[in-house]
Amino acid sequence: MTTIAATANRCLRIAECLDPISAYRETSLQGMRIGAHVRNDTHPLETAERLGIDVMQMFVSDPQSWKKPDPHPQQGAIRESPIDVVVHSAYVINVASLNNRLRMPSRKAVEQQAAAAADLGAFGLVVHGGHLRAGEDLAAGIDNWRKLFTRQEDKGGFAVPILIENTAGGEGAIARQLETIARLWDAVGDQGAGFCLDTCHAWAGGEDLMGIVERVLAITGRIDLVHLNNSRDEFDSARDRHANLEDGTIDPDLLVDVAQAAGAPIILETPAEGLASDVAYLADALA
Repeated sequence: MTTIAATANRCLRIAECLDPISAYRETSLQGMRIGAHVRNDTHPLETAERLGIDVMQMFVSDPQSWKKPDPHPQQGAIRESPIDVVVHSAYVINVASLNNRLRMPSRKAVEQQAAAAADLGAFGLVVHGGHLRAGEDLAAGIDNWRKLFTRQEDKGGFAVPILIENTAGGEGAIARQLETIARLWDAVGDQGAGFCLDTCHAWAGGEDLMGIVERVLAITGRIDLVHLNNSRDEFDSARDRHANLEDGTIDPDLLVDVAQAAGAPIILETPAEGLASDVAYLADALA
């Protein structure tokens, strides 16, 4: 099985991060790869194997902390496993912030967590688009995203590709609606950024999931990962509350359509009690 670790050891320059992901996606398209966020960060492989998934998403540090990641106790086994890995960054990160006391540690955390992801052989680091406070300049927040990449380029680039994820709510959200994502992509699209599409976030952000893949691709030219989640809330609610695939307010058939159209690895971030059933449902629907 082809993994990102076998495709490239490091993105020596930011723009070169595009090629490993592209190679991985070409392999993935030979058979849809279904995965899940593994909540047991101490023994993630055991959980992934029990679920029977092809790719697992995990944290490399406490998602509510700025603490630098420690080497994972299963690092060698994870690198050697046939299960591919993607890392989700800490929730405290806000690259777009105009507050230096938040933005500067955010940049450092992205660098550190990308390095930890590379140590696991991960094919990317998912980072939320971030947000601004009321009245702050959107253009300045987008420019902070550009600076994340250009300043890291002086250090040889990030250790893995950075996958920017669309977010659910708030008027100051950088990546909530496609028109704002288009402005963001004008700034970072040529800097090696990848894109992660979250269906619950898009739904909560007021984006119709019918044709969402085509509309995103028209802006970014790429979808590198799909977070396939149903929602507990109504359309355009601005609330990020995930539901299991058959239990939420989004038609499950529509979620399957998104997965098929995107042709990218899929990560389920649905509630733990129904996660195994979601894996089985999706595998059957995509067979």
